[in-house]
Amino acid sequence: MDVKDHAGGGLGGYRRALAGRDFRLLWLGSSISLIGDGMTFVALAWLVLSRPGGTQQLGLLTVCYTLPVFVGGLLVGPVLDRFDKRYVLAADSALRGAAVASIPLMAATGRAPAALPFVVAAIYGLLKMVPLAGFPAAIPDLVPGGDRDAANALESLSFGLAGMIGPALGGLLLAGVGSETVLAFDAVSYVLFAGAALAVRRPLVPDHRTDGTESETAHRRVSALLRDHLLVMTTLAFMAFNIAEGMLLVVGPWLAKTHLPGGAETLGLLLAALSIGEFAGAGAAGARSPRVNPLRAIATAQIIAATGFLAVLATPHTFGVAAGFLVIGLFSAPMTVWAQSLRMERIPAPLRGRGFATLRTLMQATPPIGAALVTPILQTGRLGLAVLAMTLLAAAPALVLLARPRGLYASRSSSGLR
Repeated sequence: MDVKDHAGGGLGGYRRALAGRDFRLLWLGSSISLIGDGMTFVALAWLVLSRPGGTQQLGLLTVCYTLPVFVGGLLVGPVLDRFDKRYVLAADSALRGAAVASIPLMAATGRAPAALPFVVAAIYGLLKMVPLAGFPAAIPDLVPGGDRDAANALESLSFGLAGMIGPALGGLLLAGVGSETVLAFDAVSYVLFAGAALAVRRPLVPDHRTDGTESETAHRRVSALLRDHLLVMTTLAFMAFNIAEGMLLVVGPWLAKTHLPGGAETLGLLLAALSIGEFAGAGAAGARSPRVNPLRAIATAQIIAATGFLAVLATPHTFGVAAGFLVIGLFSAPMTVWAQSLRMERIPAPLRGRGFATLRTLMQATPPIGAALVTPILQTGRLGLAVLAMTLLAAAPALVLLARPRGLYASRSSSGLR
């Protein structure tokens, strides 16, 4: 059962969310673990690059790191819905922590197999969706409805900080202590997250039916979930936007290498502008809930974010392009915060694990599509076509959302979810 809603807004939403002991513990543990994750990929990448044929091995490492996410994401949802999320999150941390710790432990004995980094990367990818789905699925049980925008924004802020701190800290430590020691630090971060999850007092498992109709009821609810037009439409809109962002993550390095002055420093500036925008946008979204229909607020933010892709046409003016990256981050972060609150409102408690795991897996799967689509366009030098494709992919679904009937958001009861 959901915690009772109450009105909230401004910075008070952050204070109230963090005042809850259980949410505060889980959020802090998750944030520390995310920073460790940022350090891990840098350490693993450096480890394989230090070997003969390191460039080819780096490609294989990336595949091992990302490909299992899709499989794991589809499997983890029912587990989160069946078992107490505290224990699922703790077990995930224990497994991944042991996997990461195996590299420094075996290196200390001088018997580390050459394939071990790839096995660790695959285990990480397979289990990655456990916290990505488990943490938001737990928020409705820990935070009142009026403060969920703030709680969701805190999760987004954790991702932003971890994206900036983790890789940078990992790079600094690599020079002084080596890859194996950096991985040992990440193993400790998993231990801390497991401890935080186990320290949560409130059970994080919904009540289940005990008669023979449980599986039938679950099947009916899943079917109703797929018939919820608002959930389907917003997910498709986000998948399209993520395709555009996947294209941007190829366009940015390509521009820095071939069309913008400054090279690698310019690439760092572009990515920093995107991260700063995401951090600021998430903070603003958590401090103030949308005053209009949330669906319209999400669509409006997505359209404004889509205009940021047009700034790529400012090439070769670096700061004009960076301003576009900033706009994309600034308005895409509120989309994520508000949409996550909307999903928490519409997905019933017994299906939150499956719901968040499935939706986040689908959205995580689309950026590589964008990267694959834009590569042949850039090979022919048609930057304008790439910009047009990114802008249309990002904006068109949002325009469709704005064109939907005003009563769509209020039609939750007709979906059969409750």
